[in-house]
Amino acid sequence: MDYSVVQQCMHCGLCLPTCPTFVETGRERSSPRGRIALMRSIADGELPLSREFAEEMDYCVGCLACQTACPAGVQYVSLLEKGRAASENAGLLDTPMRQVYRWLGLRLLMTRPWLLRLVARGVAVQQIPWIRRTLYKIGAMRLAPKTLRDLEPSAPPIDAPFSDARIKTVETPPAEWWSGKPRARVAVLTGCVQDISFARVNRATVDVLLAAGCEVVTPRSQPCCGSLHAHNGDLDQAKEQARRTLDMFDWQGLRAGPLAFDSVDAVISNAGGCGSHLRHYADLLADDPNYATRAKAWDAKVRDVQEFVWQVVGGGQQAVGSEATPQSRLERVLTREPSALAAGGATKRVTYDASCHLCHGQKVVSQPIELLKRVPGYQFVPLAESDWCCGAAGVYTITQPEQAGKLLSRKLGHLQAAAPDVLATANPGCMHQLNLACRDDASLANVRVAHPMELLAEACRASDAS
Repeated sequence: MDYSVVQQCMHCGLCLPTCPTFVETGRERSSPRGRIALMRSIADGELPLSREFAEEMDYCVGCLACQTACPAGVQYVSLLEKGRAASENAGLLDTPMRQVYRWLGLRLLMTRPWLLRLVARGVAVQQIPWIRRTLYKIGAMRLAPKTLRDLEPSAPPIDAPFSDARIKTVETPPAEWWSGKPRARVAVLTGCVQDISFARVNRATVDVLLAAGCEVVTPRSQPCCGSLHAHNGDLDQAKEQARRTLDMFDWQGLRAGPLAFDSVDAVISNAGGCGSHLRHYADLLADDPNYATRAKAWDAKVRDVQEFVWQVVGGGQQAVGSEATPQSRLERVLTREPSALAAGGATKRVTYDASCHLCHGQKVVSQPIELLKRVPGYQFVPLAESDWCCGAAGVYTITQPEQAGKLLSRKLGHLQAAAPDVLATANPGCMHQLNLACRDDASLANVRVAHPMELLAEACRASDAS
């Protein structure tokens, strides 16, 4: 742990009203300020590294709202990850079953892309409605451990075919979308959970970038970026996953072909939690002489897709990597009359729930809203406490189901007040959490949960049709 980061905390308390767990409990130790004080006391030898400390680290949502509120700029995320790593290394929360699930999830599935996709294909078969009903009817599901049986109804849907089958390694915008040399060359990260559960979002992301006039490179069989490992206290494996990601992009251009990292203007992420982690590889690999310089160059290239698209076409700025250029297909769509492409002349209501790591970790706040306001056929309606955590928070719904449920109930109340037809959000965990919740709530059952890139891609296709 970097002790200087601990010393930055002034104990001013401005983080307290932004912290979901402190607001819920009123306990000082369940606030960012309180957790930092615990870390400092342990570092100073005043308190032992105890199970109570580990439970408090586990209870934190990790939403990073405290970083936005902090006037001293304390990087709480680094402290939280190292606090959780210390707890895991000491085995303070270990049980035999917990160790098995962590090994299966973090060390086995999330480190082998081929195995993750193979298991996902099997789950996709199990999720076919008539097969699922049959398995329950004949009692086959009782063969699975109770923990898995309890989680099965809320398992994320598998979105086959996956990204490699939907997206070519290199795609260039057709002449009718963009004339002349592409305005930028970008690489797209397809992720792990995003790939198997929301491959359609990856396809929509590529379509939007093509419509913006960009050439798109998508490496094959991409590994997990390591965010799940870092957020869950497995920093050693997080570092290994970061190295694998950097090697995959081959940033030095040592290999001939389209995958050299230095040949792209930006590396694009469309998942808020992953993107926040991906932008901090330099800190993660600072002590690795073989990767530190490469990680720093990587951090400078990573962009959230909404941030990048707004910079290129929505923000009225000069195109990336080129002189002033003619309007792209996407720019033409976004400048249409707001209701020009609405189905049947009706305008749908769309609202936006901010991914915590996108707004607090990456500081991408206004760009998604500005893009949504320009999508033809939609009326944007604000959502109260849009930047308040929905309770998904990676695996928080599994590790802290009670607190996750309270956060979700708070979010659903605001959604009911906004009464949208479409809820846009930009993180796979948030999308899945909110989709399940809306499906189970009669007043929100007809609300569609979508990624902003899906809405932009659909607007482009509707423009072609019209």
